[in-house]
Amino acid sequence: MIAQGRAPGRPSHSSSNRNGGSPYNVDMPINDLLLTEFDEEAKKTRTTLERVPTGKGDFAPHPKSMPLGKLAPHVAQLGGFGLTILTEPGLDFSQRRFTPLPYESGAQLVRAFDESAAKVRDALRNVPDSAWTEPWKLSFQGKTIFQGTRFLAYRQMFMNHIVHHRAQLGVYLRLNGEAVPATYGPSADETLGF
Repeated sequence: MIAQGRAPGRPSHSSSNRNGGSPYNVDMPINDLLLTEFDEEAKKTRTTLERVPTGKGDFAPHPKSMPLGKLAPHVAQLGGFGLTILTEPGLDFSQRRFTPLPYESGAQLVRAFDESAAKVRDALRNVPDSAWTEPWKLSFQGKTIFQGTRFLAYRQMFMNHIVHHRAQLGVYLRLNGEAVPATYGPSADETLGF
């Protein structure tokens, strides 16, 4: 149920009291919903990174696949990109210097991820509803790679990006004999009681 006079896109939850009273609306900032999701995805990503095996940096399941020593650090560092989406109007890759994280161990990846996730979470908590519909642009040397709302950038370029690469890491774990964590349900290694 959408309350009249409320900004479009702002969630509203309807309920009625036990005495049969009239429904009421409770407005909730968008970032409150996204923080809950972020915390769940961060926990799953952290667990996956913990299991990345040391000494397997050159492993790739296919010649076209990114080696584990590049993929896992990429996941660990994606928080920096999420922070940029939440705090800046856009990014031109050619104007920013980026130093890839050298792959050492699962513990090192988790430390890097925890640091960046904490910054993203803090920024996410402070994004006002009005900022989600602001334009956001990703480019390289002026050529547009992505253009849309900040929300779409956050969802596609950051959150879905992490989920995508985390799923890839699950395959890498499986092929290296490591336990694949349960994410949206059981895995062959973590049945969750099923």
